[in-house]
Amino acid sequence: MTELLPLFVNLEGRRVVLVGGGPVAASKLAQLLAARADVRVVSPEVHEDIARAGVAIDRRAFAPADLEGAWLVVAAAPPDVNREVAAAAGERRVFVNAVDDPANATAFLSGVVRRDGVTLAISTGGAVPGLTGLLREALDAVLPRDLGRWMREARRLRPIWRRDNVPMSARRPLLLEALNNLYGRGNLEKAGNLATAPNLASAPNLASAPNLANAPNLANAPNLANAVHRGFVSLVGAGPGDPALLTRAAVVRLRTADLVLYDALVDERVLRFARRAQRFFVGKRAGRHALAQSAIHTVMIRAAERGRRVVRLKGGDPFVFGRGGEEALALRAAGVPFDIVPGVTSAVAAAALAGIPVTHRGLASGFLVVSGHDEEAFAASIDGIMPGGVTLVVLMGVALRAALAHRLVARAWPRQTPVAIVAGASTPAQDVWRGTLDDLAADRTTIGRDQPAAIIVGGVAALNLTDVRALVDRDNSTRALRG
Repeated sequence: MTELLPLFVNLEGRRVVLVGGGPVAASKLAQLLAARADVRVVSPEVHEDIARAGVAIDRRAFAPADLEGAWLVVAAAPPDVNREVAAAAGERRVFVNAVDDPANATAFLSGVVRRDGVTLAISTGGAVPGLTGLLREALDAVLPRDLGRWMREARRLRPIWRRDNVPMSARRPLLLEALNNLYGRGNLEKAGNLATAPNLASAPNLASAPNLANAPNLANAPNLANAVHRGFVSLVGAGPGDPALLTRAAVVRLRTADLVLYDALVDERVLRFARRAQRFFVGKRAGRHALAQSAIHTVMIRAAERGRRVVRLKGGDPFVFGRGGEEALALRAAGVPFDIVPGVTSAVAAAALAGIPVTHRGLASGFLVVSGHDEEAFAASIDGIMPGGVTLVVLMGVALRAALAHRLVARAWPRQTPVAIVAGASTPAQDVWRGTLDDLAADRTTIGRDQPAAIIVGGVAALNLTDVRALVDRDNSTRALRG
């Protein structure tokens, strides 16, 4: 991949041509107007947000002559138009940003964090825009609240150092010392912060200081200095997916949150309740972690120590295979106040939404919820269970479903035991498969391996209480078996 030169440009009053008129172009227009660029839009049709923006609009197809006098062109059009724009821009030595089209781009807009005069930009060279957004959210979440105070101190010192001919290599350690002094060295030393690290205080080059990469330091300084205005963390269950199944307490926490750390199975519609919060994906799918569990602990704790209200949002219930217990222990150890908002667990909800009660008189007087992501752990969980004695609900087991079924058969569960798989419970994509343990062992199912799903094993899996005729037939069959 070509190495890119990170560069900030001043577009104020300079002509920028925006080719395209859809929602994506509208979002790029907002960025350009924030930079006070002189924008001209070229597109046969334009989004209503563009029409209301008060910029010059040529409602027609792009022509190469549109780039005359332009400093930059943003192409947010179909690929064939973007190619035409890129060719015209290359002939005129004008940089072109082709949105989500790296092959036709010579410049790439970045994910941007702006705070108190500081601008941070993140780019993946147009290859992975989603990752750019996640990194932006992460950086924004860990920046100190009083960054403006740092800026003012740095600006005050810079002319003094220039006057005194202080070498550039000496300025960064002096700046670090000055920033630490803003909060009182004594308090920082008690907190084990940067001031306690003599190699950092005198480092000739702070970029080489390994602890800076981990930064458990100045970002916490304002709160370490006065230990007031501490934040709060809520471990919240998001339920199986449908926002209508959220608890009132969960909605309240989301609406008042400053930062939401959410998992993979949280529905986008649920996140809309957190309109004013920064939202950061920290989940795991198919064994791939967006953020290590220890790092999640760190982000929660740091954000709370800076006075932020944090919601750790998990699918289902936070204490059912959600590692909520580990997070509660980490918060308690750090002295961070927190509460727990239970959610509707998919262990029960998925079955119910498919018309399956996990307990039913004459069929099952209890149920066991187990994880199926590890075959050996699953085997240990079912070792002491009498075949057919309870309803078995398996979460995170759809990828290993055939192997798990073989484990049950090996422990004398009858091959004709009813089985149901409920995927995407409570979402518009909900899908239900029904069969037997023998079908599951042979993988004769219609559910994809990468779908979030619950597997229900036991006599109740044959029920469908949303289908009256199926229920009557089942009841008649039960009576017949009893003789």
